[in-house]
Amino acid sequence: MFADKKIAVLGAGKLGEALITGLIEAGLVKKEQFIATAAHDERLQQLRNKLGIQTTLSNSEAVRKSQLVLLCVKPQAVQEVVRQVADDLTPNHLLISVAASVTIRFIEDLIPHSVPIIRVMPNTPCLIKQGMSAIAVGKHATVDHVRQAQMIFDAIGRSLIVDEKHMDAVTGLSASGPAFVYIIIESFIEAGVKVGLPRETATQLSAQMVLGAASMVLQTGEHPAKLKDIVTTPAGCTIDGILELEEGGLRVTLIKAVVRATQRARELVNG
Repeated sequence: MFADKKIAVLGAGKLGEALITGLIEAGLVKKEQFIATAAHDERLQQLRNKLGIQTTLSNSEAVRKSQLVLLCVKPQAVQEVVRQVADDLTPNHLLISVAASVTIRFIEDLIPHSVPIIRVMPNTPCLIKQGMSAIAVGKHATVDHVRQAQMIFDAIGRSLIVDEKHMDAVTGLSASGPAFVYIIIESFIEAGVKVGLPRETATQLSAQMVLGAASMVLQTGEHPAKLKDIVTTPAGCTIDGILELEEGGLRVTLIKAVVRATQRARELVNG
């Protein structure tokens, strides 16, 4: 699908680099097919040395030389960058944006042509190919364009299609969520230390436990409540721990954290 395509990565930071690496390692794209941009030549030098790809400081040059464009800049920079390349984009391009909070309509209004646009919200575990990416489809995008987007983001984790109206909620849940989980893991580690475990032991136990629990949800397809009940034996130690969590309001606090992050996502594009 990508054999004859040149791919421009505009704003090749950590996520852009992860996308490039993931596609190359998955065997979907060769390094010669990429052309990446960044704001500073120092970053471009790093990309050339590490990945062996073509780079340029010119976003317009990258777009002119490509058929697929990955827009990886910060939300506040989208307007400026898209205006730079608007005249270079054609209906034969596919533009995939990973900028949080920036709508497809916002980008379409900056471009004088009917360019296929897909909006994606990935998260940081994409950096280790364990990401979760939500994909929203613009009005000019075809089934083939969607398939291309899925292949790209499946190379660095999992992907699913959502209605664009849910993208801010996706940002609040799966994009912000890893930070919330890290706090939970950190708390488990401190708890382990509190009850006498060496810190390194508590760290490995906590992180693998969270990974295993998440994998159980995904692989079994069972509701988390049912999996919880399997662990919670009558008059056992787990139920006492759950009572402490409920009394401390963990459930409500996590829900409120996602709601607040979602609200902020709606405001982000406006600074």
